[in-house]
Amino acid sequence: MVTPRITADRLGVAVSALCLVHCVSGLVLVTLLGIGGSVLLNPAIHEIGLAIAVVVGTIGLGFGLLRHRRMGLVALGGTGLALMATALAVPHGPAEAGLTMLGVSLVATAHILNMRHRHA
Repeated sequence: MVTPRITADRLGVAVSALCLVHCVSGLVLVTLLGIGGSVLLNPAIHEIGLAIAVVVGTIGLGFGLLRHRRMGLVALGGTGLALMATALAVPHGPAEAGLTMLGVSLVATAHILNMRHRHA
């Protein structure tokens, strides 16, 4: 049975995956081909999208803590969100991309573990 919570976790994993694809494809296209830098790596796209993701993730993490009380997932997701928030504070470049990719990977992992827990 698909519950709204599982759907939210699936959406979280999908959005995290899209973020990773955006980061990696932008870096590859700019580095190897020298194209797309003005669009794919536009700092405004990253800053706005990442700020929204951090806010939505924080709200979701708070509700998840209240509902499930699983501190391990909160720590994992919280660490990911902290890395994503830190990425907003560093200059646009490789460090920002690395923090973002690591952060969204941790958040996606927390979503996947939450879905597995719900199925168990």
